[in-house]
Amino acid sequence: MNNSLVVQNVSSAYTVRKGFGRKTVKPILNDVSLEIAPGEICGLVGESGSGKTTLGRCILGLVDYEGEITVDGMRQRSGGGTAHRREMARRVQAVFQDPAASLNPAKRVGWLLEEPLRIHGVSGAAERRRRAGEMLDLVGLDGAYRDRRVNELSLGQKQRVSIGCALMLNPGLIIADEPVSSLDVSIAAQILNLFRDLHERLGLALLFISHNLDLVYWFCSRIAVMEKGRIVEQGAAEDLYRSPQHPYTQKLLEAGR
Repeated sequence: MNNSLVVQNVSSAYTVRKGFGRKTVKPILNDVSLEIAPGEICGLVGESGSGKTTLGRCILGLVDYEGEITVDGMRQRSGGGTAHRREMARRVQAVFQDPAASLNPAKRVGWLLEEPLRIHGVSGAAERRRRAGEMLDLVGLDGAYRDRRVNELSLGQKQRVSIGCALMLNPGLIIADEPVSSLDVSIAAQILNLFRDLHERLGLALLFISHNLDLVYWFCSRIAVMEKGRIVEQGAAEDLYRSPQHPYTQKLLEAGR
């Protein structure tokens, strides 16, 4: 069976303009390799600016990179054509930190959930409505939410809708980029429990990106630690948390205590 995700020797850089006609290349990722097995929850942890989000965007095909990324056996190509992007969308989707920024505030929840199916030409109107109703139930919202607009929802409810939208095409891999950092503690716990339930029920693989090593240890079965664009340590969550080998991992642990 193919791994859900294979990242091999991936590097990425941004070009920064400095004054008239001057450009500077700023490296972001440096020779990153990572694998996630089907149904595995892998945490990617590091401080702000370490390259975590850039790696997630590379996996989603949103950022140019060197190296190779495959998702469920299909090679990702940044800037690929429409057919390639649609096929990759069936394999990998994302849930971001700020659900309000990723949901159209002018649309109703039912429309948002059905939109991925419309884009991909899936089913008729009645079938799309049925599947949207099932998804509302799956993410813990009752059918009355179908007719609510995004601006009528709490932040936690918006994140549930974002998760539902990400799951409508039945992807095998979800990139969850700081998905609870904007929520208060009690709501964050509910969203994490929802992720765990979906993981168990659907067999989802998750790349869970966070700056909080304690949270990643609690939630994930394996952890990769990123510093300055490199993965400096990775392994089973229990082993890495109890006996960190790299000084940067030790620093992250000390910062959380």
